[in-house]
Amino acid sequence: MRPPPEPERVVAGLPVRWRPRALPLEPVAVVGVGAVARALGARAARADDATLANWRGVAGPDVLVLLGEGPSLPWVEGVVYLGRDPLAPALLLPCALEPEVAVPLLERALLAGQGDAPLAVLPASGLLVPVGAAQPVVRASLVAWLAPVDGPEAPP
Repeated sequence: MRPPPEPERVVAGLPVRWRPRALPLEPVAVVGVGAVARALGARAARADDATLANWRGVAGPDVLVLLGEGPSLPWVEGVVYLGRDPLAPALLLPCALEPEVAVPLLERALLAGQGDAPLAVLPASGLLVPVGAAQPVVRASLVAWLAPVDGPEAPP
């Protein structure tokens, strides 16, 4: 017997209920949003060069997605691991959750609205992150992304 579904979440304008997966997906990516993204970036920046060379990534002001082999992906509290459902290969879905709607229908609907595949689907935040343009992770770029954004100077 499955646990009850989570409350409805809106992802890219589509309301979807999510429930725990009976069998988790194999992780192919890890994502952090907000403060978790910063912690994930800091953890990734401490990885050795060989590990960094095996990851690709995309980042925005408040999100970091690292793609790679599951065992190599870093962990910090609050990250979400993403995997590929064979029924929707253009989506990276949370490993532990599945939508209540048919996965191929969700894939079609999300791709119709976004177009760039693959897409990382983040139900908790409602984000949909295109990861097709992921680049090799370079320590200098990661450190630059982690650097605080200069705001207006405070008066003396």
